[in-house]
Amino acid sequence: MYRVRKPFSRRGQGHAAERRAEAWLQQQGLRTVTRNFHCRQGEIDLVMRHGEMLVFVEVRLRASDTWGGALASVTPQKQQRLIQAARYYLARYPACQQLPCRFDVLGMAPDDEDYRYDWVPNAFDAH
Repeated sequence: MYRVRKPFSRRGQGHAAERRAEAWLQQQGLRTVTRNFHCRQGEIDLVMRHGEMLVFVEVRLRASDTWGGALASVTPQKQQRLIQAARYYLARYPACQQLPCRFDVLGMAPDDEDYRYDWVPNAFDAH
């Protein structure tokens, strides 16, 4: 019997992209604290440290820039969900409350042999 391998599901592609994004960010000097933090308010793809800074990272994978690309997909509504999830994270882990925080967005798009990374540190502020 031959087994036909199913293509990656959207969720599987997203998790694979997040793992690659994490490795790429580590090469840039960030350290992983938490992956895929879930709460009622939303999900944070990666929580990392960059020196003394606590960084909440949203990873966006897009096959093309037709609809504005990966970075344009982080709408104000998505930003608010990320901010609420980050506030919950900080409430749950009080030791992190004294650290300065920022929100980064890492856009990824398939390239010839790998991915093209578009990293925007401090992409938006929590108001």
